[in-house]
Amino acid sequence: MSEKIDKAMSYFKEGKYKECIDAFHSVLETEPDNADVYNNLGVAYANVADFGHAEFYLTKALELDPELAQAYINLSDLYYKANDLASAIGTLQKGSYELQDNLTIAHLLARVYIDDQRWEDAIEELERVLDGEPENYDAYYDLGHVCFELGDYDGAISNFETVTEYRQDSELLFYSLAQAYEANNEINKAISNYLKSIAVNDKFVLAYKKVAILFMARNDFDDAIEYFEEYSNFDIPVEEKNNVVSLIEKLKTKK
Repeated sequence: MSEKIDKAMSYFKEGKYKECIDAFHSVLETEPDNADVYNNLGVAYANVADFGHAEFYLTKALELDPELAQAYINLSDLYYKANDLASAIGTLQKGSYELQDNLTIAHLLARVYIDDQRWEDAIEELERVLDGEPENYDAYYDLGHVCFELGDYDGAISNFETVTEYRQDSELLFYSLAQAYEANNEINKAISNYLKSIAVNDKFVLAYKKVAILFMARNDFDDAIEYFEEYSNFDIPVEEKNNVVSLIEKLKTKK
């Protein structure tokens, strides 16, 4: 029987989902209570955009094995992609109840809470994740964004800075940190982190505009002109480009 499962998984890895579905149905003829097969069938159906069958088989997997973590994850992902956040949350809540030590489910639940703007619930789950995994830097990053949304800029800065101790290769991380410093009126640190964002990815257009604006506000016109010019060279809307070019000309008169 393992040969049939191996064959089905081979079809899945090759993207041959219809063949994969047929193969897993063949397995169910002799293993009608195999929760893993139902889970895999659900994922295969999801990959051919058959929501109804995907939901049915993933739900069946959990009926057979309420502790099958991956089925909770897959079913919640199905709902999430359908923009049914309530069902995604309900699925992950049930999974978190059944598998209280599974921090992957807790972290996913926190992220769906964030998308649903349930900030306090997200914080509770993220803190639970960090209690069990104090070096989970993705959780610190998510917590930083929640703090930012709540106007807790010190908390956002603290969490983002913690991540920078581990990662120096993410333009989005430095950009988020810069935004938090800017919101906290720490302009020099904001500029420093926008520049770090550009150093990581010199095509990250948003950082050029943001740092140029801060240089202009600080009356550093030479630097403002340099980064506005860089920004204007990107593929931005024509109206925006014209406004930036006009602004550059005005700044040149102030030097």
